Parts: sequence; structure tokens; C-alpha cells
Amino acid sequence: MVTASNKPLPQMSLFGTSDPGLRRTNNEDSFMALPELGLCIVADGMGGASAGELASRIFAETASEVFSKAQAQSEQEVVDAVQSAFQLANERILNHTVENPDHKGMGCTAEMLAVYNENIVLGHVGDSRTYVLRKDALKQLTKDHSLVQDQLDQGLITPSEAKSHPLRHVILRVVGIKEDMAVDLVRGKALPGDIFLLCSDGLTDMVDDTSIQGVLSSSLSLPQKGEKLIKLANSAGGYDNITVTLCEIASI
Repeated sequence: MVTASNKPLPQMSLFGTSDPGLRRTNNEDSFMALPELGLCIVADGMGGASAGELASRIFAETASEVFSKAQAQSEQEVVDAVQSAFQLANERILNHTVENPDHKGMGCTAEMLAVYNENIVLGHVGDSRTYVLRKDALKQLTKDHSLVQDQLDQGLITPSEAKSHPLRHVILRVVGIKEDMAVDLVRGKALPGDIFLLCSDGLTDMVDDTSIQGVLSSSLSLPQKGEKLIKLANSAGGYDNITVTLCEIASI
């Protein structure tokens, strides 16, 4: 088992928080912020109250378990660990629905950021998102696996139409629904001062990128930035659960 002392990690600060929002009585999101593993996770469950919560929790706990045991120090080893976490979580959710037919259809979207050496590996499935703020410029690192995103890519609708599209919550790729789930992988460098944001769509449906950039660029502490994003989403209506994890790179 790899311990924090022998993992090649840069100096970083992590923070995570979640809020049910103003319209939901339960919270189906899960998150983890694990500095000893260089790992951030956000999962947004679906399939009803208990089932959605369970699906997202299975993903988060599985990812943590895989990285706690993995010898993930080279890029390929980290990539393998990220893929293994997604595939094992997918299998566990599918197996659960076989044993509990009343939970059939449960699953989750998922973001998983692994930081090591001077690099990051990001795994992505669904319409939760990961961004990076670098030199006060915000960049979205993931592309939504959604019907509306597909229509945008094909030029069938405009970005303004996408925001209010009646099918904007139709997701095309989910953890725990199909055996042959594909995972998007993003690899890149981590630079001092970078702030990575992983979030559920409860944030991005309510708060635009310009406002997110403003919060992340501010002089607030990392926890204050996280809480500010939650507050903005609730101020805009809080229609869904809202979850964010933040990772700020101090030095490499």
C-alpha cells in the first residue's frame, strides 16, 4: 500500500463541500478531497433518493479504495488506477442493481482528479464538470456527455438555446448503467497557482463560468471560495444538489 510519505505529490490544498440546494430534501451527491492521495472526487447520483445516494457513494468509496492500494507513481500507473476505479465502481453498481431490482436504473456522473509529480490525470463520465483556473483564466477541461452537448457540437442549437433546452438533463454516459462504459481521460501539467474545480451540475446550471472565474480569482481562502460557489447557486434558485471540490497547487 502506498503511503502519503512515498507518493510523489506536489504541495497542495484541498477543500470539498456539498449542499442539498433549496428544492431537494435529500442529497444524492458525494465527494472526497484526499490530500494524502492527491485525489479529488465528485459524483452526482441518480435513480431516486436512496439509490442515487448509494450510487455516488459507491463511486467515491471505490475510487478512494483503488488509489489507497495502487502503486500509482508513473503516468501510466495513475491512468490505470483512474480507469480501474471507474470500471470497478461501474461493476459494483451494476451488481447492486442485480441484487436489488428496485434500484434498477441507478447510477452516477463522476469526476476524479489525480495529482502526482507535476501532472494531473482526470477521469470524467457524465455532465458533472472539471475546470482549471490558471493565471486568472478559467478553462473547462471536460465535455458534457449529454444530448444537448451533442446537439451543440452538431450546430443544431445555439449556446443560449442549450441553457433552457427541455432535454438539457438527458445524460448519454453514466457510471453504473452499461457494462461497456467509456471513460474520458484528460492528462496535463499542474502549475503553481492552479486551482482545479470539480463540481456537479447543480453548480453549473445555476452559476455561469464568468461568475465561477470571479470567485476562484478572488482573494478568498479556498474554503471561502467553495462556500461562495454554493451560496451563488442557491441564490440563483438552488434547483439541484450542489457539490464542489477544489484543489489549489501551492508548489511543484
